[in-house]
Amino acid sequence: MRKMPLVILTGPTAVGKTALSILLAKAIGGEIISADSMQVYRHMDIGSAKVTREEMQGVPHYLIDCYEPDEEFHVVEFQRAAKEAMKEIWSHGHIPIVAGGTGFYIQALVKDIDFTETEGDETYRKKLEALAAEKGAEYLHALLSEADPKAAEEIHANNIKRTIRALEYHHFTGQRISDHNEEEKQKCSPYNFAYFVLNRDREELYRRIDLRVDLMMQNGLLDEVRKLKRMGYTRNMVSMQGLGYKELLDYLDGDITEEEAIYRIKRDTRHFAKRQLTWFRREQDVIWIQKENFTDDSEILDFIQKILMEKEISM
Repeated sequence: MRKMPLVILTGPTAVGKTALSILLAKAIGGEIISADSMQVYRHMDIGSAKVTREEMQGVPHYLIDCYEPDEEFHVVEFQRAAKEAMKEIWSHGHIPIVAGGTGFYIQALVKDIDFTETEGDETYRKKLEALAAEKGAEYLHALLSEADPKAAEEIHANNIKRTIRALEYHHFTGQRISDHNEEEKQKCSPYNFAYFVLNRDREELYRRIDLRVDLMMQNGLLDEVRKLKRMGYTRNMVSMQGLGYKELLDYLDGDITEEEAIYRIKRDTRHFAKRQLTWFRREQDVIWIQKENFTDDSEILDFIQKILMEKEISM
């Protein structure tokens, strides 16, 4: 049976994915699915560097502005929604282009990872939730470090939901969820795909990150965070843990100065870009595009189209 086509265009934050993805979509008859964990949220435009209507240039985009900031968006929901979007795009006779920097989301989609919930006992989950409330996220994460060190390394201590799921999986199956995920990653993709990672010189990338943060502040990021706070969105929500939002909440709460908040946003965004690149280097079948090796985006576009022809990725 013929595998359906899929193109992935990813890379670290501020590398220049948005402009290139739109050029690519127009060139190959594509529609774009956002693989960004923040752009799905309404009212969070500046801090998420959300693509604007003008920037879209008429190219349909999916998974942007779909959820309120108090709704939880996670990898399982992304996978479900992205699969739906892909079916719709194929029905138009077009190619889905997954563009964004959340590597775990992309992996889940490309490899069609099975996230079927383990049938467990509500009592055990409630017990873990109570432990988190009483002793904090760090305590729960320490329990995971004992049960499944690899999973603990991959799951942020503040991500209580994923920590609980990993502990539950271990409790009810006697296996480590990291081993299960590793098996899933080895699966063959059900799609005929090309996975491009856009990168550029580290110093230039960091310069672009700093510049982007300055522009976000000039464009009203502080007012955006202020408005979200007035609307009742709080730091314990997954959305408000996003880069730029949690730091400015600290400033608005009087915990740090505005200068310190901006410094932290820049520093943590650079660290985030570094983690993204580490993730992509571990992935299989990745085609790296080093920006400085090309004159401009049109040259990169020619390179991408040549690969797509070689892989016979078309509708």
